[in-house]
Amino acid sequence: MGDMSREAAEAAIDVLLQERREFPPPAEFVSQAVVSDPGVYDQAEADLDGFWLEKTRSLLDWFQEPTTGLEWDPPHCTWFADGVLNVSHNCLDRHVAAGRGGKVAYQFVPEPVDEEERAITYAELLADVCRMANALRGLGVGKGDVVGIYMGMVPELPVAMLACARIGAPHVVVFGGFSAESLGERLESTGARVLITQDEAWRKGAGVPLKTTADEAAKLAPSVESMVVLRRTGADVPMQEGRDHWWHDLVPGQADTCEPERVEAEHMLYALHTSGTTAKPKAAVHTSGGYLTYVALTHRWIFDIHDDDVWWCAADIGWVTGHSYIVYGPLTNGATGILYEGDPMFPGPERHWQIIEQHKVTQYYTAPTLIRAFIKSGPDIPERHDLTSLRLLGTVGEPINPEAWVWYWKYIGGERCPVVDTWWQTETGGILISPLPAIVTQKPGSATRPFPGIAASVVDDQGKAVEPGKGGYLVITRPWPGMFRTLYRDDERYVSNYFARFDERTYFPGDGSRQDEDGDFWLLGRVDDVMNVSGHRLSTIELESTLVEHPAVAEAAATAAPDSFTGQTPLCFVLLRAGYEPSDELAAELREWIGQKIGKIARPKAVIIADDLPKTRSGKIMRRLLKDIAEGHELGDTTTLRDPAVVDDLKRRADEVLAASR
Repeated sequence: MGDMSREAAEAAIDVLLQERREFPPPAEFVSQAVVSDPGVYDQAEADLDGFWLEKTRSLLDWFQEPTTGLEWDPPHCTWFADGVLNVSHNCLDRHVAAGRGGKVAYQFVPEPVDEEERAITYAELLADVCRMANALRGLGVGKGDVVGIYMGMVPELPVAMLACARIGAPHVVVFGGFSAESLGERLESTGARVLITQDEAWRKGAGVPLKTTADEAAKLAPSVESMVVLRRTGADVPMQEGRDHWWHDLVPGQADTCEPERVEAEHMLYALHTSGTTAKPKAAVHTSGGYLTYVALTHRWIFDIHDDDVWWCAADIGWVTGHSYIVYGPLTNGATGILYEGDPMFPGPERHWQIIEQHKVTQYYTAPTLIRAFIKSGPDIPERHDLTSLRLLGTVGEPINPEAWVWYWKYIGGERCPVVDTWWQTETGGILISPLPAIVTQKPGSATRPFPGIAASVVDDQGKAVEPGKGGYLVITRPWPGMFRTLYRDDERYVSNYFARFDERTYFPGDGSRQDEDGDFWLLGRVDDVMNVSGHRLSTIELESTLVEHPAVAEAAATAAPDSFTGQTPLCFVLLRAGYEPSDELAAELREWIGQKIGKIARPKAVIIADDLPKTRSGKIMRRLLKDIAEGHELGDTTTLRDPAVVDDLKRRADEVLAASR
């Protein structure tokens, strides 16, 4: 570790695995790419303000074009502060005015397989948004008033968001899997005046009771004056007279035109809460001009968006991925997108491949956890479908294991599609680190390099750059247009949580990383997930990647269990691929596999072969629950899990294993 201090050395993250496979951009892809000139990186570095001012003027339609780029009073910043625009106008009106109103904005695929799909054009979407905007104004909502949205993946969700943007009312979308307590807390903390919800949402063929949950949440949020309820499943739900309004009674009769509110670039577009697993949820504030510029450019360049593409981001709009890359980025770019309502495994594991085949999807963007679930089902399922329309694949949500990356490239991309591994967060607004697919050589497991204009590095505990190959803390050292501006009504926490770890000019996202000799970034997961084993700080992602390399393992999750001798010791949970049966012998083999591949220091106390892992309804593993299990703590909130019973089974099995090893 060279001249690093002892304290810094102890704070570094050990990196024990090396992935050397490389996949250069295919020549045919490069020849038709939206951006293929490596000079874009130098252009952004040479004149950051000039770069972003040129991009925002070319990407967006401004009522008053900005003359200023970045204004930075660390840790606070503004972008394009003297510009005036409307986000809804940029997503809809200008496309219709340019004669593209007949283009499909969303192809809605309902979860029930016997329900007819809907193709919604830009002109139809604009009319629906105007009607909803007028309905909100009729309820007394004006510029600056906060509107809560608690819905499933239906077209009315982006309609509601864009209607809020049209009248300058910031929205707070809450994922439809959250409990009444979580929803109420988010509505109360932002002072939402109106809540838009639906009777139920479809999930795995059953109804999720959103209206009932919303009623309970409203008791915790006295600011809610009105509730608009979409009828989706037809379930009988209570309606409170004077407060509740059926969507079909309130909205369709409204005028289909609505003058968009002209707002300044720094006007708040939305607040979105980050996880509240350890404390009160934080509501990241995103503004209008900078955010829209950033998501539009990253969407177009990273995913190589052409006019005739069919784009599918398979996230939920309730998360930031859906805000940025289902709603605001794609609609600003005039793209056609897939909007799928249901569970990816309903009624079976081939639903996504059927959708891609039927609609000739060209770009597909999903999470590593879902990819590993597909691996568990086996490659023969996607092989039954024609996926040759795909040109590009993407991953989001967490670091992807190299073996999962290669499986995705091989069986879904047919060994011809670039794979863009993207790193970003709710707070960043859009993608910060990812290959530009026609320029950057992809490496399985690496997000490669920062987007043009983004300044990132890996530092030690003292804030000094670590040498290539060493693990450390990922930091971003200057602002970008899409970044959050503060936490809603809590600027003090904004500063202390994100800009106090090193200095007020350095954003610390809480992730570990390393850079290789080429300068490419390899994300190591949350620093909170790093375990300390006999003085070695080991990243859970390396343990998980090693397990997934074993031919029997489809998916793995690692956490730390207390150990009186080593301080902490790894505890691993795995799901097997089709064709493999659980046994004590296989569990022991997997334990030794890690010892051989990484070293004895990383050999886990136990490998537990599970039937499932604790996952949210969007497919993300809730690692904090695995941590609770390993440490013997009372389990935290499980209301957002796809199957809460999974946790009880894992806890019982882990307790048995840990008790036997004491």
